[in-house]
Amino acid sequence: MSFRAWLSLLTVVILAVIVFASRKELVLAWELLGRVDLWILSLMIPMQILIYYAGGEMIFSYLRSKGQLKKVKRYQLVRIALEGNFVNHVLPSGGVSGVSYLTWRLGLYGIPYGRATMAQVVRHAAGFAAYAALLLIALFAVTVDGTLNRWIILASAMIFGSIVVAFVSIVYLLNSKRRVDVFASWLYRAINVVVRRATFGKKRKWLREKVIVTFLEEMHSDFLELKRDKKLLIQPMVWGIIYTLGDAGLFMIAFWALGEVFNPAPILISYGVATVAGLFVLTPGGAGAYEAVMVTFLSFAGIASGVAIAGTLLARVVILLGTVIFGYVFYQHALNAYGGKDGRAKIQRQ
Repeated sequence: MSFRAWLSLLTVVILAVIVFASRKELVLAWELLGRVDLWILSLMIPMQILIYYAGGEMIFSYLRSKGQLKKVKRYQLVRIALEGNFVNHVLPSGGVSGVSYLTWRLGLYGIPYGRATMAQVVRHAAGFAAYAALLLIALFAVTVDGTLNRWIILASAMIFGSIVVAFVSIVYLLNSKRRVDVFASWLYRAINVVVRRATFGKKRKWLREKVIVTFLEEMHSDFLELKRDKKLLIQPMVWGIIYTLGDAGLFMIAFWALGEVFNPAPILISYGVATVAGLFVLTPGGAGAYEAVMVTFLSFAGIASGVAIAGTLLARVVILLGTVIFGYVFYQHALNAYGGKDGRAKIQRQ
């Protein structure tokens, strides 16, 4: 079997495992439908489509500002966004699979790997910056409300601080070519050491140092251009705000559908905490940790545990179904159509 066939088979197997592992949640969500307002719950469908589009535009608007993807039709970009979202939610890698997949897909349109990765760094930076701005508003709202547990406020402050530290660290690294070269050399050695130990010495090198250096220098070059023209970040930032509000709004819709209406600020805060936790868990979409963290924080925020569990599980199941339904078909088509060596040639003929 070819690598493409193995990957397709692996994806189907992982999907089956996810459905099997989530069987209790699926049953509970099905039982919850008896008290759910389906008209309100149906609002999650257009909201999900908007989120996928906004998430893609955080990347594509940046690349268009660099003079690329201008001839690519919008519906094709939406498809790529749906595929990337599917990979991020289904393949267990803490988000790394999505970055690798989108880098490959954008590479088919002639975008260098370094720039494609930089576009995704911009996407995440804009997303975290947008969330940080909204988090400050949410903290103000819950402080005025006066009912939120002080530990939640502390956790929120820690998230905000972590975002700032991560942002400053990336800026510090990419601001200097010397630091980029030193980091590239360290990364080259570290990756090959891991590969060598994992293969018991059978494979001593997995990457060439020149590949890593070129990759990071492309990111460094793009970063310097960003410093000279900060307006390139405006559109990704706007789309980041839309994305964050929409993504957190999915949970708000689920609670509304269950007849629960309350201050949306705790939803935004717990959504951010759960998202960060999901990045460090190598389960598909952070499954397990995401739900546990979000339910815990909502409970601390004064929301009844039963309500927190019901709303969170209902939202996550709908999000999972939407991700699979909207993304899998396009992902599988892309894999079949462009997974071979002549993938870029096929794109160019379209």
